[in-house]
Amino acid sequence: MNEAKRTPGDVLRETRKKDSQTKRAKVLATVDAMKAKGDPITFLAIARTAGVSRWLVYAEGVREHIEAVMKSQVKVDRRTKQAGPEASPASLATDLALVRAENKALREERDRLKKAVQRSLGAQLEQAGTKELTVRVNELLTAVERLTLERDEIRAERDELKRKLTEAEDDLTAARAAGKEMFKRINRA
Repeated sequence: MNEAKRTPGDVLRETRKKDSQTKRAKVLATVDAMKAKGDPITFLAIARTAGVSRWLVYAEGVREHIEAVMKSQVKVDRRTKQAGPEASPASLATDLALVRAENKALREERDRLKKAVQRSLGAQLEQAGTKELTVRVNELLTAVERLTLERDEIRAERDELKRKLTEAEDDLTAARAAGKEMFKRINRA
């Protein structure tokens, strides 16, 4: 609307509308602030804290917001009650003592079971060890016999090769001597 065409009623309506929006915003901000602090939220507490009339907190748009926050507070309170109150120092000390006693009993049981397992494994190793060691010793003795036979065969082969080498060297020496003698005869003739 133009400034020239505005009537006093228009000005009053606009002022009331702006004032209503400001107060509604103040109410919503108060609700959010009280929720953040954890203060209990009621229509009367919101009206007093925001400094507005009770009628405004029940107005459409504001009432729904306040009711939603009130419901969420009720849920939080219900969860807190179901969870129970916080533990007292005496209760915590008792719980700690019980846990320590249980830990001690568990350690003792662990040590007892560990010793039993060690004894059992020792007995199994003794039984299995004797059988396995006997088998292993027999395997090693068989391997030693096989290697001894192979060694003897290799030595015999070596000796035979040495004998043949000696014969070949003797033959070579004799052939050289015969060759020299033949060349001497040829050169004399």
